[in-house]
Amino acid sequence: MEHRQTKRLCVGLLAHVDAGKTTLAEALLYETGRLRAIGRVDHGDTAMDYHEIERQRGITVFASQAPVTVGEFSLTLLDTPGHVDFSAETERILQVLDYAVMVVSGIDGVQAHTRTLWKLSEHYNIPTFVFVTKMDLARHTRQELTENLQHELSERCVDFSPDALAARNEALAMCGEALLETYLQTGIVGDAETAELIRSREVFPVCFGSGLKLEGVRGFLSTLERYLLCPDRPRTFGAKVFKITHDAQGNRLTHLKLTGGSLRVRDTLCCDGFEEKISQLRVYTGARFAAVEQLEAGGVCAIPGLSATRSGQGFGIEAASKPPVLEPVMRYRIALPEGTDARLTLPKLKQLEQEDPQLHLRWDSRLQQIRVGLMGAVQVEILKSLIAERFDLDVEIDSGRVLYKETIENTVEGVGHYEPLRHYAEVHLILEPLPRGSGLVFGTRCSENVLDRNWQRLIMTHLAEKEHLGVLTGSPITDMRITLAAGRAHLKHTEGGDFRQATYRAVRQGLMQAQSVLLEPWYAFRLEVPPEQIGRAITDIRAKSGSFDTPEELGGMTLLRGRAPVSTLSGYAAEVAAYTRGRGRFFCEPDGYDLCHDPAQVIAAASYAPESDLDNTPDSVFCAHGGGFPVKWNEVPSYMHLESVLKKPAPVELPVLRRRNLHIDERELQAIMEREFGPIRRPLYHAPRKQRVEEQITLPERPTMKYLVVDGYNVIFAWKELAELAQTDLEAARQQLMDLLANYSAFTRTETILVFDAYRVKGGTGERFDYHGLHVAYTKETETGDAYIERLCHDIGKNEMVRVVTSDNLIRVSALRSGVLRTSAAEFGKQLDEVYGELEDYLAAMRGKKLGSIGENMEAKHADGA
Repeated sequence: MEHRQTKRLCVGLLAHVDAGKTTLAEALLYETGRLRAIGRVDHGDTAMDYHEIERQRGITVFASQAPVTVGEFSLTLLDTPGHVDFSAETERILQVLDYAVMVVSGIDGVQAHTRTLWKLSEHYNIPTFVFVTKMDLARHTRQELTENLQHELSERCVDFSPDALAARNEALAMCGEALLETYLQTGIVGDAETAELIRSREVFPVCFGSGLKLEGVRGFLSTLERYLLCPDRPRTFGAKVFKITHDAQGNRLTHLKLTGGSLRVRDTLCCDGFEEKISQLRVYTGARFAAVEQLEAGGVCAIPGLSATRSGQGFGIEAASKPPVLEPVMRYRIALPEGTDARLTLPKLKQLEQEDPQLHLRWDSRLQQIRVGLMGAVQVEILKSLIAERFDLDVEIDSGRVLYKETIENTVEGVGHYEPLRHYAEVHLILEPLPRGSGLVFGTRCSENVLDRNWQRLIMTHLAEKEHLGVLTGSPITDMRITLAAGRAHLKHTEGGDFRQATYRAVRQGLMQAQSVLLEPWYAFRLEVPPEQIGRAITDIRAKSGSFDTPEELGGMTLLRGRAPVSTLSGYAAEVAAYTRGRGRFFCEPDGYDLCHDPAQVIAAASYAPESDLDNTPDSVFCAHGGGFPVKWNEVPSYMHLESVLKKPAPVELPVLRRRNLHIDERELQAIMEREFGPIRRPLYHAPRKQRVEEQITLPERPTMKYLVVDGYNVIFAWKELAELAQTDLEAARQQLMDLLANYSAFTRTETILVFDAYRVKGGTGERFDYHGLHVAYTKETETGDAYIERLCHDIGKNEMVRVVTSDNLIRVSALRSGVLRTSAAEFGKQLDEVYGELEDYLAAMRGKKLGSIGENMEAKHADGA
């Protein structure tokens, strides 16, 4: 078999609790020379379970690591918790594994949590070896255990024992036509082909032995050496953080796997806007570590002192981890000792949340309580012990309640506006439902011409940093896409905190409009009962709002598979044991969230008033007369400054002001325009009205007067063709722009004002004139184009049909203050192309033939001196 140069791999040990995983880890360390003597779980002296809590309870609670050498391979062995309550810790480790070893007890075979771990390894696409341990005590033969693995895990679990070579080759040959042909010719399947099958999860090798008696351990190591393959590691730096811990001295440790390049002491890590220098690289073996100067790709280390890292974070070429599959389904209340300030204690407890993000610690301001998400009773006891050990607090944790979630059924637009005095931010979000299990997905489709990239990134950060609550019970939201569709900032008054407030309010305002639905966690269960009691089992499951498949016969027992709400299955395992007199078995595993079976009762019990939740308000803040004032969520659309991105404005017969307490009628607009440019001459022709049935039925005629203010020089230098012309002949560029706008104004019946900045012209007194219906203004020597447009917008900008065309930020801000619409030069260029296309079609229809491009006709006109 061909070996690649890089031989570093991460191999994880996975198992159901008490299957013998930690004992096997001790055996592997002993056989590879890392330990002089094998520790025992019942003696509390194992190398991998070194924490006092683990040794007292005899179970693995915290993932630990140890480097081992297997032939030419340098492996980092990662031992993971086996108890279902600590599945979140195991799942974080899975995201950095190259291979996994599934440890199965020869006494019990495949158990409930074994199936969960197998599904996770499949989800993360991890090649997996299987080691069946405790064979010295097993009640079943290798054949029976292999059949159990094939039935419960995968049909491609293949016995790799030395005496099963012939059966193994036959099984491998069935994985592909080329392999079958090779097998028929040679009678074997080569090591290289077998290794590729394992890496692609086409085959799962099964080995047998006893970790405690060291039986089969060396053979298993030989199997690993023979069939492991190393990926090609990129030379570009990449790393993935999989764990945060604290050492005995309280130093914060960032555990990461290097996926590309190399890492050295005194290097700088850059991510999410922070830079921190590496002071030390630690390679751990259980509780002990060795400091190294450099780490190569494929290796695992811990870095002390980094303050801004988090579990799942990616560095360099490595992307951040996706949301976890397994989540807590129970929410518990932490009761602090009398006299302890909860608000001061919560920041301390957040240290534990850094180590286990799935705790989801939060302060419930309505109930004045600290809430935490946990997987079960064992984790409750472990958390109490950790709090006592770390912070010397003897807390109580209640019995817990089911953690509900909320989602929506329809698409809505949420708007948040935050404008107290000297602050400004407005955010428009689109909230869309997603399939079950999708979680929250954030994105943006807002143009950078509308909102700068840095503000958009800040909004994305605020969306992701908070646990947003629904409006039915105050439970976290899930299964929806939240997209930034529009936003507005102020050049002088917007600060980062303004967008935080606007973003939070936009989410809640959208949820208040949406059709919300309540979700609850469900279990997938497996129930084995004697045949004579299957009727009782079916009745129970139906009474618990569950569903099930057709019963199956299984070795003298009847097997029932199905799913049911978590809230109804509490304590059912004890019921099964009672009514079957110990013969029945009940297993369940998390199966995601689905519709709540009794939403009305849960919502009534929660008594949640979303508008009274001041920490999650849906209302907005606007400004008038120098002060901010609150606006209720359902009135925000009447005050918001940006147009809705989902709803088209209702047709109106006259230009009507949208903003509050400001009115201007058509006569006032006429007077302003005549004051600036003299009597208005109407266009000689206009665009033909298209006869569409839907328009005739639903759309009243639009207003005949629209106003467009164009920043001339900004547009000239924003359009490539005009900018190139202006380099040689600025007057020709101005003339061509005037021709284009004159045609646009006449065809669209838009009152267009073209402003040229002439404040640098010595002695200039300004000039106003009409050019084929186009109003042209040159400013005075002492007046900038910005000031002229701002004054003009102040006069006529109280009408919603006024637009300013410019990419100049100062003018865009002044337009914002005047309440008019803004269009960038690039966007207006696209609109102009569309209008000229319609004009060309119209003229061709009038003349009975197709004309050439407008540009060619204009060039011909100028060439003829017309």
